[in-house]
Formats: sequence, C-alpha cells, structure tokens
Amino acid sequence: MAFHEVRFPEDISRRARGGPERRTQVVTLASGEEERNASWANSRRRYDVAYGIRRADDLAIVVAFFEARNGRLYGFRFKDWADYKSCAPSQAPSAIDQQIGTGDAVTRAFQLVKLYASGAQSWSRTITKPVAGTVRVAVDGVEQAGGWSVDVTTGLVSFDTAPAEGAVITAGFEFDVPVRFDTDTLDVTLDFERLGSITSIPLLEIRR
Repeated sequence: MAFHEVRFPEDISRRARGGPERRTQVVTLASGEEERNASWANSRRRYDVAYGIRRADDLAIVVAFFEARNGRLYGFRFKDWADYKSCAPSQAPSAIDQQIGTGDAVTRAFQLVKLYASGAQSWSRTITKPVAGTVRVAVDGVEQAGGWSVDVTTGLVSFDTAPAEGAVITAGFEFDVPVRFDTDTLDVTLDFERLGSITSIPLLEIRR
C-alpha cells in the first residue's frame, strides 16, 4: 500500500466533518416488511476537510499537502478529533483501556484494537496507526515499563518474551486514521479579495 507516514494538518482537521460509514442492503418485501443484510463487516470512515479552511494560508497548506501526496495515490494519517483515543474523549489513555489479547506462553505479537460496545453488542476496530509515544501496555493489570515495543506503522505490539498462559494483555493509546484523498482534483475558487475556498475535499479511510 502506497502510504506516507505524515499527518494531515491538525488545525485544519479539527474543523473537518465526517465519521463512520456502513454498507447495508435493505430489501422491502411486498408485505412492507424489510430484510437487511450487512455488505461490510467493518465500517469505513469518510471526511470532508474543506470545512477546516478559514484562511488563504490554510488553502495553500492543503494544496501543498495534496500535491505531495499525488492526489489519490498516497495515503496519509488523519486525526479524527471525534475519535482518536483508546478511552473516553475526556480521559487520558491508560494501560488497561483495551484488551488486545490473552497470553499463551508462545505468542509475542498482539494487534492494537479498540472495542465499541453498546448493550450486548460490540464491534472490534483494528488500530494500525497508533501515535508514537502514546502507547502504554499492561499485563494482568500491571503496566510494563519495558520488554515490549510497538510498530507505529502497523499497530503491532511485540513482547521480548511471550506473556504467560492466560495473562490478559491490555493497552492504551492515541491513534490516527489511515486515509487518502478521494479526488484527484481540487476545485479552488478565488473571490474578489483573493481569498480562496474549495467546495469539497473528501478523504476516505484506507482498509486492507
């Protein structure tokens, strides 16, 4: 996957619009009843960052970022200010936020995940772009100061020694969303004061 490990400008992404998208097939029967089937097992996020452009300088920054990514060719990191932590938005990540695995005395690598739960239902989201310096890890509730490392390009946590059988592995972190531009064209409009604007700059989450 062609990807640049750079983050879209945070001050512009803070004002972006967007969020998760699901794909569901809905068939209405002759009786008026419905049949619904999920086409996607996982959600995919869409954003529009045009709302974050307030000044001509913002526009110049976005255009430069777009050109450096060659339009839709290269992916990049995006901070979704509505959902970028392993914990609640008002809290700081802790080492026991999310369970990422259970030890079996053999496995040394565990994928970062974030669980979304409501009632009896839940969905586990794979986290592939943790933010460097924010990841914390615990084994059976005890935070580990060392003996492990994390690949911030894949979200894989690796232990020097495999955790013991039955040990609960947890982690806390901040993360970015891997996205790409969903257009190869930026339609820039200049008003009489030479201030620029763009109607829409869509971004689309990259899924493997």
